[in-house]
Amino acid sequence: MVQDEAVIGCIGELLIGTRGTAGPGEILVRIRGGSETFLAWSQVPLPVGATVLVVESRGCREVDVIRWVDPLDALDGDSVDAG
Repeated sequence: MVQDEAVIGCIGELLIGTRGTAGPGEILVRIRGGSETFLAWSQVPLPVGATVLVVESRGCREVDVIRWVDPLDALDGDSVDAG
């Protein structure tokens, strides 16, 4: 199976929650100037609507994902005074 390396590192949203090792969910990813769906596998169950990071491509439109929290969201508007 040929891996789709372009999707690795992309962030997406789960359209169908994953069931951990029991089965995949489905992810929507913005890639190649559009949006594409992939089967999404994770080690732990993840709910519908979760933001995830694609960490591996299994080929045949299947990917491994982990939950993603943007580290910049932690700043919550706290700005550093540069001057």
